[in-house]
Amino acid sequence: MKEPPLITANTVLSILAVDYPVDKVSCYVSDDGAAMLSFESLVETADFARKWVPFCKKYAIEPRAPEFYFAQKIDYLRDKVQPSFVKERRAMKRDYEEFKVRINALVAKAQKMPEEGWTMEDGTPWPGNNSRDHPGMIQVFLGHSGTHDIEGNELPRLVYVSREKRPGYQHHKKAGAENALVRVSAVLTNAPYILNLDCDHYVNNSKAIREAMCFLMDPQVRGDVCYVQFPQRFDGIDRSDRYANRNTVFFDVNMKGLDGIQGPVYVGTGCVFNRQALYGYGPASLPSLPKASSSSSSCSWCGCCSCCCPSKKTSKDPSEVYRDAKREELDAAIFNLREIDNYDEHERSMLISQMSFEKTFGLSSVFIESTLMENGGVPDSVNPSTLIKEAIHVIGCGYEEKTAWGKEIGWIYGSVTEDILTGFKMHCRGWRSIYCMPVRPAFKGSAPINLSDRLHQVLRWALGSVEIFLSRHCPLWYGFAGGRLKWLQRLAYINTIVYPFTSLPLVAYCTIPAICLLTGKFIIPTLSNVASMLFLGLFISIIVTSVLELRWSGVSIEDWWRNEQFWVIGGVSAHLFAVFQGFLKMLAGVDTNFTVTSKAADDGEFGELYLVKWTTVLIPPTTLIIVNMVGVVAGFSDALNKGYEAWGPLFGKVFFSFWVILHLYPFLKGLMGRQNRTPTIVVLWSVLLASVFSLVWVKINPFVGSADATVAQSCISIDC
Repeated sequence: MKEPPLITANTVLSILAVDYPVDKVSCYVSDDGAAMLSFESLVETADFARKWVPFCKKYAIEPRAPEFYFAQKIDYLRDKVQPSFVKERRAMKRDYEEFKVRINALVAKAQKMPEEGWTMEDGTPWPGNNSRDHPGMIQVFLGHSGTHDIEGNELPRLVYVSREKRPGYQHHKKAGAENALVRVSAVLTNAPYILNLDCDHYVNNSKAIREAMCFLMDPQVRGDVCYVQFPQRFDGIDRSDRYANRNTVFFDVNMKGLDGIQGPVYVGTGCVFNRQALYGYGPASLPSLPKASSSSSSCSWCGCCSCCCPSKKTSKDPSEVYRDAKREELDAAIFNLREIDNYDEHERSMLISQMSFEKTFGLSSVFIESTLMENGGVPDSVNPSTLIKEAIHVIGCGYEEKTAWGKEIGWIYGSVTEDILTGFKMHCRGWRSIYCMPVRPAFKGSAPINLSDRLHQVLRWALGSVEIFLSRHCPLWYGFAGGRLKWLQRLAYINTIVYPFTSLPLVAYCTIPAICLLTGKFIIPTLSNVASMLFLGLFISIIVTSVLELRWSGVSIEDWWRNEQFWVIGGVSAHLFAVFQGFLKMLAGVDTNFTVTSKAADDGEFGELYLVKWTTVLIPPTTLIIVNMVGVVAGFSDALNKGYEAWGPLFGKVFFSFWVILHLYPFLKGLMGRQNRTPTIVVLWSVLLASVFSLVWVKINPFVGSADATVAQSCISIDC
């Protein structure tokens, strides 16, 4: 429901149609819900790709996701010179609409599962009827040995993957699914580079992979680059970007700045990885670390390798060399295995045993051998008929037990924001990353424009940062031993994990103006001249820095202001809850469910923008708005009661309250919903607001003095 099959189908079609050699592209789709609907929709997608892919390449259309291509409100005839284009486009649009009808029919059929469970066409039960207890499933579509397109050309391989799930095993959510895809792709195709995309992020620029390859294959930097990150761009966002879904300041200012240090952080999608970096190896520019072992056979092997690679220097301090035994094993392996082809099968098996690769990568000789091939490709020694069986083996739920998966290699476990953690570990090993911003956005996705979904998305991100802060991977103390993480890069990572804690002072700052108005006292003390100058200088420097960043990055004032507003909204709601949930998880062991955000609107363009799904995350900002509004009314009432002298101090207090309300205005607007369709919860809060205001009004009694009140009360007792 939240990730419709049609959106996934469009992403898959855009990948299959990329401008890249067909034999070098394979698309792996992870279905962690083991839904027969996903499988059947992928069957339909593979069939439609036979028409769609040659059409895209023949006429060089962009984007290559049909839903978004046909929805463009542009002159689609521009730059088209072939007379057959109009006729073929019209026919293709009709074919796509028929494809959509077939997908919608599958969705409609899947709304209610039969009592006996789903059944495949041959009458056998669907293996994934129990999504939490089922075997691993793999199905290969298209490719070299599969169906070709309607013009007889080969299509990229498309692989459906659903990893094994069994009760009692920890599956590690998205990070575990990513690691399963890494292993199964290594067994079947083993490309040296991996593009990671969320199901709703389609390829908007068919040359995006070529853009990434310019860095990953550059002889000057290729040995040091672990991944190339593209900025996230989104469709379907309202024009004013009410909830700062575009994250323009982060993607156009912060990430560009990080690109000048050690590279941008990994943001979970739109990223092309060097597979060797995912395996826990260090960059090629760092010297290899010799392996220490007490066995004579291991020593003689290391000595032999030193002769094979005389250019490698081992002049490091001994205490530094043996600091991390596992890290040394892996680094020594990758640099010394350039001569792997010179070993016979027996020596190769001894090598794998000596390096304890099974303890690191798991019990699969086929997969382990694939990790030794820096340039990718399936090993010649592997029997093609056994590949699917081996692929099923490596996605088993018990495969990762007692291995380094999720600890040192692959996507790292321990946080719901596994992306930050994975990139951080790579940078600690000495890798650098690249930020690539082509003129035409490389990928586009869907954003949760609904207020509640947006806050829950921010809550998940913030909770992940708190989890990292409370873990052994905290940038405050992790990764100092190797000295490979630059100090400014470390500060950037520290910023990504401490920002949820700014919610605590932020709540105080948003509350103080209302307290000042309700108590009649200005809590902020009077500053001396020197302190005032320091405060003013700091304030001006922040403004100047912001202005320079905006001019440098090209970000508009409106985008900056939306970012500021949602920083306050998220800070007093999602970030605050994330801090408490993080400590609750650490102290009481209460785990947090991973919630997938909605990727589709309900009723027309921006229809979901006006929905209000009530959750507890909405309570703190709503309370702050009410308190500040009551404070403003109370302040004006008190000023009217006290006379002219009270108006001067009042304006300073009211300004700060209005400043808080102005930052929370998008939240208030979202809480009100669509015009003439105010949610019931807003009515309830309005009643509460009226009650609080009435009590405050009676308490301050602004327009009646104490003497007048006595006279009025005595008059009431007279019987006229």
